[in-house]
Amino acid sequence: MRLVIAAIVTLLLGPALDRAQADPYRWCANYGGGFDDGGFQNCYFMTLEQCQAAVSGVGGYCSPNQFYDGRPVTTPEDLKPRQRRRAR
Repeated sequence: MRLVIAAIVTLLLGPALDRAQADPYRWCANYGGGFDDGGFQNCYFMTLEQCQAAVSGVGGYCSPNQFYDGRPVTTPEDLKPRQRRRAR
């Protein structure tokens, strides 16, 4: 019985604890048309110039990321405390 109650609580509270995150990248590169005709989209560009360089020569276009949230991009390395090296 405890196992059943624990499973129900986990199912009900699990989605509340896991928040969806919006995308911090502003631009998307669209290659080969749209998704309906086999196109591909890459939304990992912070500037329009980066996106334009990626599609240059291979065909495609850049568009604003619909899921952009305006927050700065952070990596796991940004979250680690930095250690100073001692001068020898």
